[in-house]
Amino acid sequence: MLTAMKNTPNFAMAPFRLFTGLFAFALLASLISGTTPVRAAEPKHIGSYTDWNAFTYDEKGGKVCYMAGTPQKAEGKYSKRGDIHVLITHRKAEKSTGVVSIIAGYVYKKDSWVEVKVGSTKFELFTDSDKAWTRDDKGDRDMVRIMKQGLKMVVKGVSSRGTATTDTYSLTGFSAAYGAIGKACSIK
Repeated sequence: MLTAMKNTPNFAMAPFRLFTGLFAFALLASLISGTTPVRAAEPKHIGSYTDWNAFTYDEKGGKVCYMAGTPQKAEGKYSKRGDIHVLITHRKAEKSTGVVSIIAGYVYKKDSWVEVKVGSTKFELFTDSDKAWTRDDKGDRDMVRIMKQGLKMVVKGVSSRGTATTDTYSLTGFSAAYGAIGKACSIK
């Protein structure tokens, strides 16, 4: 069983956190200075791979390549929930590859952990707002390796309101999408 340490500090960066922060800063700066804001780079869809889609976009510092999957089934007694995704992201300029993040569509319960199960292998991811992360690069590598071998992935989390959710993802097309983002970012 692969698990994250319970007291791991939040040191991981969300795939879009830096991008969003820089864009917000640029927008604020442009409003203050009276200039027109710079438009954010639109993601380019590079392919659909059964249940996964692959994209690229350029940000200051280099190309970002990522893949996204949505659950085949989302369960829980909630009245409202936002978009739900699993993302795998490469940022070549930062030498960051295969970063796994889960976007829940709600804010996770404070100090809670998300359980991810692929086959008989379990992972425990720490949470920050509406996202969940592995503890480190090794956790990302291990999780991606197991996801390539699996057929489905089950993600269990608890919202800030105490609502338990279970999301089931198909892993069909995962390996092909991972290969496509690796090729797009020239990562082996």
